[in-house]
Amino acid sequence: MKPARRGGSPMSFMSRSFGQLGSTVLDDDRLAALAPSIFAGDKHESRSERYSYIPTAEILAGMRAEGFEPTSAKQGHSRVPGKADFTKHMIRFRHRSNMDAKKEIGAVYPEVVIVNSHDGTSAYKVMAGLFRLVCLNGLLVSDRELSSVTVHHKGNVREQVIEGSYRVLQESRHAVEVAEHWSGLTLTQDMQNTLAESARVIRFGDESGEVSTPITADDLLRPRRRDDVGNDLWRTANRIQENVIRGGQSTWGRDANNRRRRVTTREVKGIDADVKINRALWMLNERMAGLLSA
Repeated sequence: MKPARRGGSPMSFMSRSFGQLGSTVLDDDRLAALAPSIFAGDKHESRSERYSYIPTAEILAGMRAEGFEPTSAKQGHSRVPGKADFTKHMIRFRHRSNMDAKKEIGAVYPEVVIVNSHDGTSAYKVMAGLFRLVCLNGLLVSDRELSSVTVHHKGNVREQVIEGSYRVLQESRHAVEVAEHWSGLTLTQDMQNTLAESARVIRFGDESGEVSTPITADDLLRPRRRDDVGNDLWRTANRIQENVIRGGQSTWGRDANNRRRRVTTREVKGIDADVKINRALWMLNERMAGLLSA
């Protein structure tokens, strides 16, 4: 199903205002290219009549009408033939009231993150998020009060999602203040190592918490750019988060036959893993901030 084009000056204005900053507001054509399941024309055939089909495209239109603009999107994969067009997808929104916030490198913007599917694998989930300009990071705020809203496929879903988005946006704006607070908290090297070792378990640990990867805590602490060099909690957290989520660290390890082999970490692309890891990392940093503030 090809999405209808949206006209109007607000969209073109937003594209101009953020295109040069690496954060472009997305029109329907771009969204369809990134996550076609957003525009599924109906629920998947596996769903019963009791399943209320509320298209994400309808929620998208409602969010735009309320001033929320989509800035990124992705969808999951399915091995079931014919199900890929209905699978889980994620859209990140920024409210127009935050579009004109500070635009220098390192700026942090509050976002609302929506996850949904048309195949029954997900209810609507509305979560608080942050976007960091310098490296296009997308952080998710930990599951605290008001930071997450779940809306099941029944009743007046559109209004519930939009209402939840406003509630969650307030949490996202508060998280910007938290980020500023974290930038003033200095970590010792041992503290940085503790965060990185914990993140290593979150990303690579098995069910018992055992980690077999040769990727070290130092690898996760390594900055990718000069602006990320520093001992404060915010920059340390961002180095770890980007290295964990985006991957790309390479080192030498051993295979099952004890032969040397090159190991390179992969980017976290799955929506569930993205959400789970990001929130766990945020909670980890919150606890470190609590210890330092105490």
